[in-house]
Amino acid sequence: MLIVDTALKKREAEGNPIRVGMIGAGFMARGIANQIINSTPGMELVAISNRTLASAQRAYEEAGATCQSVHRLGQINDNIRNGRYSVTDDATLLTDADGIDCLIEVTGAIEFGAQITMRAINNKKHMVSMNAELDGTVGPIIKKYADKAGVIFTGSDGDQPGVEMNLYRFVKGLGLTPLVMGNIKGLQDPYRNPTTQKGFAEKWGQKPEMVTSFADGTKISFEQAIVANATGMKVLQRGMSNGKEWKRHIDELTSEYNVDELRAIGGAVDYVVGAVPGPGVYCFATHDDPKQQHYLKLYKLGDGPLYSFYTPYHLCHFEVPTSVARLICFQDAVMQPIDGPMVDVVTAAKIDLQAGTVLDGMGGYHTYGTAENADVTMEKNLLPMGLSEGCRLKRDISKDEVLTYADIELPAGRLCDKLRQEQNARFFNGVKID
Repeated sequence: MLIVDTALKKREAEGNPIRVGMIGAGFMARGIANQIINSTPGMELVAISNRTLASAQRAYEEAGATCQSVHRLGQINDNIRNGRYSVTDDATLLTDADGIDCLIEVTGAIEFGAQITMRAINNKKHMVSMNAELDGTVGPIIKKYADKAGVIFTGSDGDQPGVEMNLYRFVKGLGLTPLVMGNIKGLQDPYRNPTTQKGFAEKWGQKPEMVTSFADGTKISFEQAIVANATGMKVLQRGMSNGKEWKRHIDELTSEYNVDELRAIGGAVDYVVGAVPGPGVYCFATHDDPKQQHYLKLYKLGDGPLYSFYTPYHLCHFEVPTSVARLICFQDAVMQPIDGPMVDVVTAAKIDLQAGTVLDGMGGYHTYGTAENADVTMEKNLLPMGLSEGCRLKRDISKDEVLTYADIELPAGRLCDKLRQEQNARFFNGVKID
């Protein structure tokens, strides 16, 4: 996005920086803070909220900046006006503050993320979300609320879904038809848990639950679900490739797909394990013009009918400020649902579970998430993975069994359940939100 750097330099020269607030202060958020403060002209990270205040302070300190703890709206507003950085354990101060152009949400939490995102939208705040779990559960209905409020709710550059969408737009802009949007993983084992992942998490300064959600396939299922929702694609089968290993170059994977089958469903999201170059993302696309097919062969993209394009890296926090600048300077969303959900992430048991068990949610010991087409989710009344935490089982569940709403009791009073009900009513029963 070369146009972004010029826009940011202009804002820096004019003394008119984009003012950003960040909700969350974990491993990824600290990287974002450092990137904005030390490497992004024309942008200021004016405030960070986190449930543990010391973590928010750490994010500024690691970036070489000083901050002040605030507890009231007047304090944060005063700090923004006077160029001082604020930290707080109350995220509503950021959603309600004057002078914040855009919020970045980096929590990965469903219920908290839903509450804070809806409050931000109600207060006319734009939102860059790194919460694929929230987006993949209730993103389509959140976007409808954001549209109505006149603000933008978007995914982010840097994470694989954003990189895939940039590649999708590039390939489509060349005149090709993308038929596969894919993600390259290094590991897939649905039975990993926080104990097996503890060592890796400690090595990289991450939480075992987060690392587990990467390893057990839950995270990639959410990532590909939101790509599906943003492109209109579906999955060819439950679980996509189900961890298929491909120890060759990604270009050679084109032979594994049936083009007619892909066309029939409007394209598919997918993933493979171990392909080269990795980690990265790929797009397989067709071109119907024989003249252009001749040029594509000349440019070493092969004989078709699927042509391979890929990005061999995703740079996570390094690219997040670009998302903010695209939104504020150009009203360009990195990725949003086109309309209703195309793909969901449903809940499957990692182990045999007994009636009465209270599910521990994403990255835990009980369940993993797997991708399923949204119409199947509705037809079979399947339980979304994003709503599974805190649910109590009504009956025994066998390992690898996919749960339904009939199998569980939902926790009471959650906003995420209300939004999901609205989403189902809006997109499957034609009921509009107020």
